[in-house]
Amino acid sequence: MNILITNDDGIRSPALPLLAKWASKLGDVTIAAPKVEQSGKSQAINFIEEVEITKVELTSGLFGYQIDSTPADCVRFATHALDKTFDLVLSGINRGYNLGDDIVYSGTCGAIFEGARMGIRGLAVSADAVNLLEAPDSLDEVWEFIQKNELYAYNPLYNVNIPPKPTGIRITQQGGPYYCDTFLHKDGLLYVQSGEVNQDTGTDPTSDINTVRAGVISVTPLAVTRTALSVFERFKALS
Repeated sequence: MNILITNDDGIRSPALPLLAKWASKLGDVTIAAPKVEQSGKSQAINFIEEVEITKVELTSGLFGYQIDSTPADCVRFATHALDKTFDLVLSGINRGYNLGDDIVYSGTCGAIFEGARMGIRGLAVSADAVNLLEAPDSLDEVWEFIQKNELYAYNPLYNVNIPPKPTGIRITQQGGPYYCDTFLHKDGLLYVQSGEVNQDTGTDPTSDINTVRAGVISVTPLAVTRTALSVFERFKALS
């Protein structure tokens, strides 16, 4: 299996070599990650300016392509410019959860959505900052869960969030708002966006947010389409 690894924390993320080491058990690994942090860039691409791409050494003997652009562009470079066909885009391990409505902002998830455009399966992985470097210890359990239940036979994209010291793993659905955001006035014309974790997430135990809060690994199937299919099916006869 040919595996493309990327992230949105940047190519110097300490979790990236750990993810690459784990993934090497599954197949051949190629790394293409942003030069600097690209959190919140979703599936954005840069088709206006030239993009700098450099091959760099991450750790002894481990090399990757450093792309001065977004995670989605990292996937685009690897799939369009390298002479390789990939079977899996593995994105992460992100520093901080990607849960609920905030999935739409995530560069981590944006990378696997971009891979899906080329017909490549994807797995986005995130963890709390406090257990970022321990999260790879749970990847065997995650992969076994995926393989045992043949999840890729039903859907090409999954979003995984790993809490500290997890006590289990379950399939979940996307919850609601994970952050409560605001614009803060700093000085003059300058503002900064800030957010706090939403404490009111309801009681649904199947949501990704509540699952992670319960100390359980969340595995959420994601969909690329933005068509409201129930509405389309109801009214398609009109045309």
